[in-house]
Amino acid sequence: MASIFTKIIKGEIPCYKIAENQQHIAFLDINPVSEGHTLVVPKEEIDYIFDLPDQLLSDTMVFAKKIAHAIDHTLRPVRTGIILDGREVPHAHVHLIPIYKPSQSVALSNKKEVSRERMAELAAIISEGVKL
Repeated sequence: MASIFTKIIKGEIPCYKIAENQQHIAFLDINPVSEGHTLVVPKEEIDYIFDLPDQLLSDTMVFAKKIAHAIDHTLRPVRTGIILDGREVPHAHVHLIPIYKPSQSVALSNKKEVSRERMAELAAIISEGVKL
């Protein structure tokens, strides 16, 4: 059965898309830890990030770097953090989490309410800063 991320990639489920290329898609996490929390997902459905072929793993991190730079440039966090947890969805992915203050928790269990309107606004703002 296809993962929820594969359904998003195929357009079967909507998302707040940030950027996309032939191998990857980046979109806002619908259960964010902070405003602008973005997921970077390889389009090939492989469960565990460390099972990705070396080139795809490398390309995923380079794509994530470009998205992180866009978050940094547009939202101006202190830093953009990264989490490679991978337990919540059986499809390799990278969490990019804007950190707005040094004491901010980035635990994935620390969800933040963000309205649909704000999610759409954040996706548009970050998308404008992406340089692929």
